[in-house]
Amino acid sequence: MDPATPETDSESPLMEHLLELRARIMRALAGLVVLLLALLPFANRLYAWLAAPLLQKLPEGGQLIAVEVASPFFAPLKLAFFAAVLGSAPWLLYQAWAFVAPGLYRREKRLALPLLVSSVLLFYAGCAFAFFVVLPSVFGFLAAVKPEGVAMMTDISAYLDFVLVIFLAFGASFELPVALVILVLLGWVTPDQLRAGRGYAIVGIFILAAVITPPDVVSQLLLAVPMCLLYEAGIWAARLLGRGEDGEADQA
Repeated sequence: MDPATPETDSESPLMEHLLELRARIMRALAGLVVLLLALLPFANRLYAWLAAPLLQKLPEGGQLIAVEVASPFFAPLKLAFFAAVLGSAPWLLYQAWAFVAPGLYRREKRLALPLLVSSVLLFYAGCAFAFFVVLPSVFGFLAAVKPEGVAMMTDISAYLDFVLVIFLAFGASFELPVALVILVLLGWVTPDQLRAGRGYAIVGIFILAAVITPPDVVSQLLLAVPMCLLYEAGIWAARLLGRGEDGEADQA
């Protein structure tokens, strides 16, 4: 009997997993690259669409400017890459899910898939809320408090970085219900504890909103109020899920 056979047999599953991981990563990157190449011809149009909330609030004569020489090229390119990542997120997460799903139990699959889908939808909802509600309100407020004699002419790269930070902040903040459900599923907290700590949570939410948003009251309130509502939604979802788990345990 060949003594090397057991070692070869034990390494075979590992190599299969590594090959599967490489294939999933390559597919994910291929999807990202394809979407990026499709968006590149529309990069300038995408930037014009993204700049609309600011341009609509600027006073007459206000405009975006390019301080750096290469900004007119790199800013739309950066936006196209971000849009490609955001647009291909379902495909990227699907590849990750297809890799880990075979190793999960049926109950884990049943719980993980809705959480994964919900997290993507909530992130998109946060970005949409930021674009259609927050940005127009913030820019309107800033234009209203502008000192007399000061012309608002924002650099296109600085504007893009500002908007991307707002998108990430609101997209991540809208994940609060998913985070609460995961904490309950892990057994770290219970829905009753979340409800009892509501006051502390609200204070923490307003502090977080003050830290991650621009230094104006409008954007802080527009982040804090939805997060408070999402906190309540997370408690409701966790309680509903807990009842379902209890019902299955009783049937078992």
